[in-house]
Amino acid sequence: MSYPSIIPSPWVRRAGLLALGLATLLPMLAGSMANMALPALGQAFAAPFASLQWVLVAYLLGITCLTLVAGRLGDRFGRCRLLLGGVGLFALASLLCALAPTIGWLIAARVLQGIGAACMLSLALAMVGQLVPAAQRGRGMGLLGTLSACGTALGPSFGGLLIGGFGWQAPFLLLVPISLLALGAGMVGLPPEGALPQKEKVTLASLSMLVVALLCYGLALTSGGAPALGWWAGALLGTALFVRRERRARFPLLPLALLADSRLKGGLLASALVASVMVLTLLIGPFYLHCVFELDMATVGLMISGGPLLAALTGMPAGWLVDRFGSRRVARLGLMAMMIALLGLATLSAGYGPLGYLLPILLLTAGYALFQTANNSAVVGAATEQARGSVAGLLTLSRNLGQLTGAAGLGGLFATLVGTPNLATAMPADLVFGMQISFALGGLLIGAAIWLTGRGHSGAPVETIQEGVENEDASAREAS
Repeated sequence: MSYPSIIPSPWVRRAGLLALGLATLLPMLAGSMANMALPALGQAFAAPFASLQWVLVAYLLGITCLTLVAGRLGDRFGRCRLLLGGVGLFALASLLCALAPTIGWLIAARVLQGIGAACMLSLALAMVGQLVPAAQRGRGMGLLGTLSACGTALGPSFGGLLIGGFGWQAPFLLLVPISLLALGAGMVGLPPEGALPQKEKVTLASLSMLVVALLCYGLALTSGGAPALGWWAGALLGTALFVRRERRARFPLLPLALLADSRLKGGLLASALVASVMVLTLLIGPFYLHCVFELDMATVGLMISGGPLLAALTGMPAGWLVDRFGSRRVARLGLMAMMIALLGLATLSAGYGPLGYLLPILLLTAGYALFQTANNSAVVGAATEQARGSVAGLLTLSRNLGQLTGAAGLGGLFATLVGTPNLATAMPADLVFGMQISFALGGLLIGAAIWLTGRGHSGAPVETIQEGVENEDASAREAS
């Protein structure tokens, strides 16, 4: 199943590539700039950290749930139509975020923003081949990858400057005109197409169960006492129902049979653990630098952007190292660098100043870039050609679930260790203590990832992945 690739004129193609580039850049900007706004949001709404967590969690929930079906919805209703709809929803949600009178309003708008972002990220990659010749497709993919990294790297610095100069609403307002530019460029440059005949259907029942399970999971991680037990029960029930239905579905959202391969399973779990640690740095950094050292938000943003910028620059050398020395060695090298950095952060005192925080963060993000490149190569490379699309989807889901766990669970632990629901008013010594223990726990999680990485590469042969897909299809046909 494929769309006809009719290459448009150069001017129209540039407009289309601009639309796809902005559709890749904007979700990354929205995620990284929102992290910078957390201290200002806590002061503006007098909101406890448990509420501020949901500014991140809500966005991740929207992205995680819709990523699984965005591609199929694009095939059903038209990729161009759905991508432009996602851009329009993203623009509207960004405006609603800026106009939010309460923290609850902001959280609801962030869910919508995440849904729009999922459509943009999923379909931008899928449409590159409709704009460029096959010989230039790699360059088109590289352009989108570069813009994605730039969005993550530039978000903290732009966000800090805007928040420091104009308030927390400014980053969300900035996204609106850029989104409208993407929408206009897409209407001019993206080739319209209709729906294609398809065998796979969007299983709304499975999607609904997954949404309920993830929502209960997020609430369980951010709640305490008796309510948390109820949310945990809901998360477990939703997960059980989802798995049961997926095993019987003819066209499952997630190819669960692929998880029989030990290399794949180890790589996915390691990816989730590492992602949970990385999102913790985005939560702690703004509060630590702003509240302990009283740095203005513009300076905080510039310092935090150093890590993502280094990660973006490490991507190409990491790929060369994987080709030269193999994915297992490079993955373990990256994880060891992360472990050393987290040990430094766990023993860091305020006496070392902001630079004492920045240096281990730079080592941490460089290690993350090495691990990410190597692990992605190992996991996708372990699958057969026919299963690689499904494996890539599982890899994205594992990373999103890790970020969700880090933002909700580890972030909540940090707030508990600090000892006050409003981190903006916390004592510097309490913030340092909370940071040290949180990063020490992060080091334990990276240790688990090191074990999983070594264990996963000694698993079952590659053929079991494809056999799992075939067995799942056979079982589905028998059930139907």
